[in-house]
Amino acid sequence: MKKTLLATAIAGAMVASGAQAATVYNQDGTKLDVYGNIQLAVYSTKGGNGEYDTQLTDNGTTFGFAAEHVIYDGLTGYMKLEIDDINADEMATGPRQDGGDTAYVGMKGNFGDVKLGSYDDLFDDWIQDPVTNNEGFDVSDSTSYAGLGGAIQTDQLTYVSPSFSGLEMAIGTQFKGDAEAENLSGDNNASVFGGAKYTAGNFSVAAMYDNLDNYEVRSAAAINAGQEFGDRYGITGQYSMDSLRVALKLERFESDVDGVDSTNFYGLGARYGYGNGDIYGAYQYVDVGAEDFTNELGETLQDEQERDETYNQVIVGATYNISDSMYTWAEAALYDKENDEDDGVGVGVTYMF
Repeated sequence: MKKTLLATAIAGAMVASGAQAATVYNQDGTKLDVYGNIQLAVYSTKGGNGEYDTQLTDNGTTFGFAAEHVIYDGLTGYMKLEIDDINADEMATGPRQDGGDTAYVGMKGNFGDVKLGSYDDLFDDWIQDPVTNNEGFDVSDSTSYAGLGGAIQTDQLTYVSPSFSGLEMAIGTQFKGDAEAENLSGDNNASVFGGAKYTAGNFSVAAMYDNLDNYEVRSAAAINAGQEFGDRYGITGQYSMDSLRVALKLERFESDVDGVDSTNFYGLGARYGYGNGDIYGAYQYVDVGAEDFTNELGETLQDEQERDETYNQVIVGATYNISDSMYTWAEAALYDKENDEDDGVGVGVTYMF
């Protein structure tokens, strides 16, 4: 189940625009905003046995700080710190482990934008989110399928160029030093990711590549075997007209790990603002391709074709704005798994400041 990204994006937009977020300091070119949200939801999802399980849970409650200051005309420094995992549904009981979600520093100006720290990776922003940026349920993607999790957001350095007649270029790296526990290679290692985004009027298209090199050094067995983890690619086009946005995604995780299949994701998503909220939906076709499994003699194993699988994933949802600061939502998801595992419905409420 995916923690809500929509409310986080809204909170970020509020900070950028100065609406809702509380400005606690704004003097001599330096500004500090405080913002946050409380999110609670009820989910009913099917387990592997086909039975529904229901829970009331925190859905991504966040408290954040955003600051910026003018270094000189045309150059601004900034920072952002967000804390989540607050567990709003069980604040009165323990144990509770608060956690971080976003923390970075950066500079922006005529040269573009560069930032360093922990934040949503550009593959998520440019390729995945335009198709589904929902409250609770999400279609699968290269991040979840490859088991990258939140680790893909850490230790990043990203540069995005200014727009040249609608064209933006981006390049970045994720650096894992030899002192970090998750780096099992004993050597400094830096991955490379990058892409481009072109916007013309109401249409935009983005393409990304990530060599995922840091995940080649997190398995001792893979290191000893000299085995690479794999790469991922993606391209997303979206069109916006008034309150309607439609996006199409082609994404691929190309696995080099024995026993893990390469997978293609073909996604289509739409969102429409009806005045008092949004209605939205997404469909994705997941094609898990067979690997060429061979034994030590180079002979293809008989179960090769048995690993071919396809899935049809569907998510629909709607939000309703109670006020400028509060909204409710409802979603339903179908994942096309055996015994309808992970299918479910969810409803929730979010209050933002």
